[in-house]
Amino acid sequence: MIKIKKFVFNTFMVNSYMLYDETGECIMIDAACYEPAEEDEVRKFIGSNNLKLVRNLNTHCHIDHVLGNNFIAQEYKILPEYHKNSLMFFHTLKEMGSSFGYVINQIPEPKRFLEDDETVRWGNSSLKVLFTPGHAEGSVCFYCKEQEFVITGDVLFKDTIGRTDLPSGDFDQLMKSIKTRLFTLPGETIVYPGHGPETSIGYEMENNPFIR
Repeated sequence: MIKIKKFVFNTFMVNSYMLYDETGECIMIDAACYEPAEEDEVRKFIGSNNLKLVRNLNTHCHIDHVLGNNFIAQEYKILPEYHKNSLMFFHTLKEMGSSFGYVINQIPEPKRFLEDDETVRWGNSSLKVLFTPGHAEGSVCFYCKEQEFVITGDVLFKDTIGRTDLPSGDFDQLMKSIKTRLFTLPGETIVYPGHGPETSIGYEMENNPFIR
């Protein structure tokens, strides 16, 4: 059974998720730790729970969601995995970081690229990759049918949606992603977003004012 640990990292208050099961293997989704104290949170959680980190996944590659990728690469020798369409964001990542006060010295190469509808496996667990562009090119969500949850990055939040005024953002495409990839999931599916509190697919279908 998958257990989920949520961290909230950096000045953008990004939700980083660590998923682990009874085998002791774990994966990181959106490693956003930047400050030494944040990196130490990850170390202590892995150590105190006797976990082995085996994968590092990104829902998308906006700077706030990838600040911890180099730490994970250096500390655990685990390279990031993301959709190939996200590569565009690394061309200006250092400059973008500097504009927000972040120093980015190294950008680890991807281990591999995630594909739409593929199954990500670790331990006794798995997630399905859902390609969901609109907030950012290359955005994906990670869905667990058996335990009825989905990790949505910045595609869908409680009572709102991802912004579309950043490079590669597209409102119509985001609406298509939400309606065809997320709102086709069971209503009881718990949504773990990239920022803010959890919600559910059913709640957002009924109450989200941005969905048209």
